[in-house]
Amino acid sequence: MQKHLRLQDFQDYDRFTRANIINSLSGFKSASLIGTVNEQGQTNLAIFSNIVHIGADPALVGFINRPLEAAPHTLSNIQETGSYTINHISAAIFPQAHQSSAKYPADISEFDATGLTPLFREGIRAPFVAESLVQYSLELQQIIPIELNGTFFVIGAIQDIFYPEEIQEEDGFLALEKAGSLCSLGTSAYYETKRLGKLAYAKADSARK
Repeated sequence: MQKHLRLQDFQDYDRFTRANIINSLSGFKSASLIGTVNEQGQTNLAIFSNIVHIGADPALVGFINRPLEAAPHTLSNIQETGSYTINHISAAIFPQAHQSSAKYPADISEFDATGLTPLFREGIRAPFVAESLVQYSLELQQIIPIELNGTFFVIGAIQDIFYPEEIQEEDGFLALEKAGSLCSLGTSAYYETKRLGKLAYAKADSARK
């Protein structure tokens, strides 16, 4: 039997139940850690599940930062330095990655709090997560305030990419399941992935199967 929730129905739920319904409704999403550092050298690490591809040329990626009162450090560090990294999460580190969502004071690094290792590479200001197998650095391009709910859409340009050579296929496709990259559902559930198939580029004149 299919359940039908009207607007008033889910608005009447307590806020945690309502949030769990809405947060999981949009489906499985990538789960990544964003690494930043401020002008004083204080590192910060935070988990995000709303990272989206915007375009390949130029290579742009965006993410939604929550309202400043809920999550100020990632955004302020990016505004200060213009630099940040995105790091995929694997089964080996997902409990630590999840713990990074806790509200730590600005003077406590989530790297220290979770036991993950900051990795600095020459010429790249922001730290990577050493335990992550797929990593990339970005330079800030634009921050767009979303007035409807006080969030911010942050757009960055990819600068450097690091991944195991064996996950790249001949056409450039990165088989992320081979790197163990996880996806998430809602705010607290994590999943491994399995490829069902890889289809040819769809064309309007292709025969129906």
